[in-house]
Amino acid sequence: QVQLQESGPGLVKSSQTLYLTCTVSGGSITTNYYAWSWIRQPPGKGLEWMGVIAYGGITYYSPSLKSRTSISTDTSKNQFSLQLTSVTPEDTAVYYCGRAAAGSWLHFTSWGQGTQVTVSS
Repeated sequence: QVQLQESGPGLVKSSQTLYLTCTVSGGSITTNYYAWSWIRQPPGKGLEWMGVIAYGGITYYSPSLKSRTSISTDTSKNQFSLQLTSVTPEDTAVYYCGRAAAGSWLHFTSWGQGTQVTVSS
């Protein structure tokens, strides 16, 4: 059974870059059956899909975050990562990594438990 675990700093200052990593166990991230996503939930708001990295390293990002977001993989560690530049307090949220079906990137089959990120002004 695949498990995902987010890691990264809990507190980031405005204008800095946020780096988060998702470690995947129980399955390989190089499979072509799944894609790997980042999702976040700001306080009091709904879930926001941020982006996905699919088989072959293909990436797609939310249009509203595209200019500040990058997702990459480290296959040697079976990890994928999120980079979010120029953060502001509006980026404060619980950040989740998720595994999605390759043919339906919004159909999540597994989630991490989430990690709280607070951006200070």
